[in-house]
Amino acid sequence: MDQLVWLSFCISIGFSLLGNFSTGLPFEDGNNNNVKITRRSLELTQTINIQRQEFMQRQCELLGDHTQTLEDLSELQMDHMIVDKKHKLLYCYVPKVACTNWKRVLMMLTNKWHNGTDPLQIPGSLAHSVGMFTKLYDLSEAEQQQVLSDEYTRFILVRHPLERLLSAYRNKLEGDSPSARYFQSRVGRQIVKELRPGASNNSLERGDDVSFGEFIEYLVTPELSRANQSDYNEHWEVIAKLCNPCVMKYNVVGKYDTLLDDSALALYLAGADNLTFPTGHKPSSTRANLRNYFDPLPIGAIRKLYDIYEDDFRLFDYALDEVLGFEFG
Repeated sequence: MDQLVWLSFCISIGFSLLGNFSTGLPFEDGNNNNVKITRRSLELTQTINIQRQEFMQRQCELLGDHTQTLEDLSELQMDHMIVDKKHKLLYCYVPKVACTNWKRVLMMLTNKWHNGTDPLQIPGSLAHSVGMFTKLYDLSEAEQQQVLSDEYTRFILVRHPLERLLSAYRNKLEGDSPSARYFQSRVGRQIVKELRPGASNNSLERGDDVSFGEFIEYLVTPELSRANQSDYNEHWEVIAKLCNPCVMKYNVVGKYDTLLDDSALALYLAGADNLTFPTGHKPSSTRANLRNYFDPLPIGAIRKLYDIYEDDFRLFDYALDEVLGFEFG
């Protein structure tokens, strides 16, 4: 990050935050559990954020992706990029990285919800409904270029690739929600049919007993997992493909591990500090279960997974040893 950006950060944090957050203001009672934002916490979060930006930009240069421009992106490649023109905020949503709650917050930010002040009261299905938000491809070319300017807060939330993958499996193939039953009837049945010799009629019909190993085998077999299409399902697609960070140059790079701090920073920089990201949701137990699911997998499958998600590992500074206790040489 160059000196001008650093100076801008110091001025904005040093003066704006001094007036608003010098004593730490508690959020309203309700879903936010009396979380406090302080000047110091935002300063620390922004310092970490700038380091993430610098790291990501260096990796873009190493990967050779820094020459691509906005004009090179198709509508499909912009499909996850939500724009709030009033607050000059772009948010690229990544499934399995708190995207439902962030869409709920954006509904309140864009006055799409009028039945209370708690984002968690908004039905998830409504937050995900087609046409709810303005997408980047809805803007004119001039407006799209403005999104890439310093006027806009461009926000992405990422997660360790293997943790996100396990979360998708547990939610979509191991669960019993309506969404899980939908995925089981389509993806699950396909996996059982193609990858399980001697499968029972019940498994072939329901697809609700797919093992994690079978799911991984499905992912690393592109003729199955990407049949008749060039991309994976969005719930396990590579984040770099969903959000094109080397083109969009996100200036708030949030991580699932620091979700509340990074979300507070994004909202503050967008001038929406009257809203807070909801913390009243059930914490994920995925991280605690990673080794239980991944340890039985063959090394060859892990290596293939790494190859698929290598861009996410590199761009967002994740490592295999965080999950597996070792790296490939």
